[in-house]
Amino acid sequence: MRQYNEENQLEKVICNQCKKELKLENGILKEGHFEGKQTFGYFSDKDGMTHKFDLCEDCYNKLIQNFEMPVEEIEEKEIF
Repeated sequence: MRQYNEENQLEKVICNQCKKELKLENGILKEGHFEGKQTFGYFSDKDGMTHKFDLCEDCYNKLIQNFEMPVEEIEEKEIF
């Protein structure tokens, strides 16, 4: 969950799963996290709805360890 101030600057990021407040300095996240965002289209029970959430790295790791098919890991040469 993200909270912004009146100037639309990022003030706080909280893990939606465990409620841990993630480390933030000058509007920049300073620890591993996962940001999920999905806009559901036709043929869904959530047509036209967008869901957004943030997970700390620990909660993300717990989530993916239950996958029957592992996540695809790609080593990036540059991080933006």
